[in-house]
Amino acid sequence: MTAPLDTGDRVLDRQASHLHWLLRGPLALSMLYNAAHAWRMGPTPYAESLQLPVAVVSVMIGLQMAAATLLLIGAVTSDWVTRAGAACSLPVLVGLLFHLHWGQWQPLASASHPHGGVALTVAWLGIATYLLARGNQT
Repeated sequence: MTAPLDTGDRVLDRQASHLHWLLRGPLALSMLYNAAHAWRMGPTPYAESLQLPVAVVSVMIGLQMAAATLLLIGAVTSDWVTRAGAACSLPVLVGLLFHLHWGQWQPLASASHPHGGVALTVAWLGIATYLLARGNQT
């Protein structure tokens, strides 16, 4: 990967080529953590906690694992791998946004929304959309 801008400063240009990790890393780790949490809890209890069918939760876990893996591998391989990882994360994030977090406009969990608010999901959705559009050309 190359720096997106030529600032004329060698230090800044060298650092800029690694800044994609500030977007890719947290999104991939979040997907991986959530998939591992759901897997450890078990698909059926996790599905019941989200009030979703087990089949939907199983697909969601698979997409999260694929997204995390592809986002991390895409950093060192090719552009399309990063885009595929971002594409795998989008249905999960959109589904969680509308099913789980909608209406909770603050980042913290509350009595009515124990899984937390919409803010973090919207941020992940923005990052995933950016990585889908730009790939490794950050």
